[in-house]
Amino acid sequence: MPWETAEDADRLAAAVVFDRPLNTAFHYLVPEALRGVIGPGRRVKVPFGRGNRLTVGYCVAVEPPPESRRRLKEVAEVIDRESLISPALLELTGWMAKRYLCGWGQVLNSVIPAGVKKKAGTRLVNHFIATEGVAGRLSEFDLPVKQRAVLEVLCSASEPMTVGELAETAGCGTGPINTLREKGLIQAIRARTEVAEPDTGEIEKDVDLELNADQRQGLGVILDTLRSGEHQTILLHGVTGSGKTEVYIQAIREVVSYGRQAIVLVPEISLTPQTIRRFRSRFDSVAVLHSHLSDAERHWHWQRIARGSVQVIVGARSAVFAPTPHLGLIVIDEEHETSFKQDSTPRYHAREVARRRAEMENVPLVLGSATPTLESWLRVKQKKDLLASLPRRVAGLPLPPVVVVDVRNDPRCRRGDAIGRALEAAMRMALADDGQIILFLNLRGYSPTLWCRGCGEAVRCPHCDLSLTWHRDRQTALCHSCDYEIPQPKTCPVCGTPGIRYLGIGTQRLEKEVQARFPEHACLRMDSDSMRKPGSHDVALESFRKGEVQILVGTQMIAKGLDFPNVTLVGVIDADTVLHQPDLRASERTFQLISQVAGRTGRGSKGGRVLVQSSAPTEPAILKAAAHDYLGFVEIEMPHRRQMQAPPFRHLTRVILRGPVEETVKEYARTMAKLLRETCQEADLPARILGPAPAPLTRVKNNFRYHLQISVETFETIHECWTRTVEKFPRTSDVEFVIDVDAVNMR
Repeated sequence: MPWETAEDADRLAAAVVFDRPLNTAFHYLVPEALRGVIGPGRRVKVPFGRGNRLTVGYCVAVEPPPESRRRLKEVAEVIDRESLISPALLELTGWMAKRYLCGWGQVLNSVIPAGVKKKAGTRLVNHFIATEGVAGRLSEFDLPVKQRAVLEVLCSASEPMTVGELAETAGCGTGPINTLREKGLIQAIRARTEVAEPDTGEIEKDVDLELNADQRQGLGVILDTLRSGEHQTILLHGVTGSGKTEVYIQAIREVVSYGRQAIVLVPEISLTPQTIRRFRSRFDSVAVLHSHLSDAERHWHWQRIARGSVQVIVGARSAVFAPTPHLGLIVIDEEHETSFKQDSTPRYHAREVARRRAEMENVPLVLGSATPTLESWLRVKQKKDLLASLPRRVAGLPLPPVVVVDVRNDPRCRRGDAIGRALEAAMRMALADDGQIILFLNLRGYSPTLWCRGCGEAVRCPHCDLSLTWHRDRQTALCHSCDYEIPQPKTCPVCGTPGIRYLGIGTQRLEKEVQARFPEHACLRMDSDSMRKPGSHDVALESFRKGEVQILVGTQMIAKGLDFPNVTLVGVIDADTVLHQPDLRASERTFQLISQVAGRTGRGSKGGRVLVQSSAPTEPAILKAAAHDYLGFVEIEMPHRRQMQAPPFRHLTRVILRGPVEETVKEYARTMAKLLRETCQEADLPARILGPAPAPLTRVKNNFRYHLQISVETFETIHECWTRTVEKFPRTSDVEFVIDVDAVNMR
């Protein structure tokens, strides 16, 4: 007999997963009283672990109990009366757990927003219905006019009504409602209702723009796929300013005409206000999902999306999980951006999750970029994805000329200034012509390094292997890893020598230098320090759009997607900040950053130009970016990657280990690498185990970090290698480890 007792054979079991790194579902018998309310996608409380403490888990299936020699425990409580996630998304999260080697419950806990789980923005209030049998005997009751009106409204209503709704519809106060309740003719039920809807504001509607020949061809590729009713990934490769967003919009117009919904992912929250405004000017209902929303706002949007009343969903990477019941298209703008990869469990890549979701729901996926990742480009070359090209800017506008300035020969830059002679001259010329300027520097703070003249050591964070960054506006030296901060140091913490030097340039220092050299022109800084308040991105960009600000200084949040026709000059302060990082993608990211920030100018009738300051002006990535030559860069970089057996030709999975004692972490890493190699040899798996070695950022928050890499050709190999080995790893509380499939961050 498959169950311990005969009565178990007629019962149902709930498969439950938990927010823990477990790759199995646990089965619990469903009591008779809970059969009508339990279901996949709902949270339950069940006894779990030592002491059988009631623990919240997610029900992923209701099925006959499995064979077991032990009597199954029972579900104690069903928390949700409705599923928090659709069957399609439930299947997607199950795939993610296998793909990214983490627990299914961990994925579900991450995917479902906190505001949805706690029903933020709602409250329990009385909703009224007519008592059973009253509707058929309505004519028998001798009631005053207002009581009869209330009863007639409720008898004809399709859903329960609140006091306010009922009083307004029946044209009365609360007295008749209370009297009918006392007579037993109506009854109250407790249900949640939305407190208030977020104010999305009114936006004037625009008409679709006329497409040029390139745009029409690109749109045609997408529409052909849409009309075929089959999944296909399309790479929309268009130079900056080529009108990719207009192609997205008109493709979505077709999707909406079918009564279906579209998801649009953007990489930076700073892009979201501008993108949302553009979509709201074209479509009747647009929802937004990003990290700056309150729980109540996120829950409100989530409900509207799930009801199918939203045409377009715009947001950052988590918007890929929007609960659309009628999905018709997914678009990822700036698909090359690293922000689409999550750096905490589950460490998913939104592009790959979107690809899987589009395959499951049989809809097209559009990836847009002027500088696609080599992974996406290789898929096109292998005929796995389609290519649509926009090689020219709209209205025949030329790409801006890019000049690379060798700052090694600039006396100002050699003495520590941010703005060299050539860039200052170009800025004065642009401002004299009433143009606007964007200055890009991917280092925040005032000075990235505090250095002692006496011992030659940097002032470091005591908890991390990082130099403290001087933030002049806060008068503190701050660690950008663990947020450790100290007041302005007067003496060296190592040798006690007074007179700390401040080296390097961050966005705060650049802003001060701009204000000193151009005091008659308004300057605005955009970085994660200055844009902390909700809505601050929108306010800043709107002031720049109106011309209230002439010079915009910022990090990578201003390097992409922004469209301001009056920008006639872009200055890249230091093109080498990414280039010399210990990362196999350093050249690719340098090329992408320069290309993207260069694309912010030359979008109007005044034209534009770009000055790139570099101390490595002959680097191929910089030269190809200056020439707007993506294909030329690919021809150089692809053979190099193939020779290294690196992505995109192989998949690279990174395992990061950390612990308070370096020698313990090192030995554990060696043991792990040895076990993985033995597994691959025994199972004849084609995998290379690289390392272990100290991580580039060796110490973070008092923990020493080591890492190793697993290089494979297919995901099936990494899955088999890891699942066969993980149970063999020694159990210890002294070392923690995480696995990052398709790692992007190599620090």
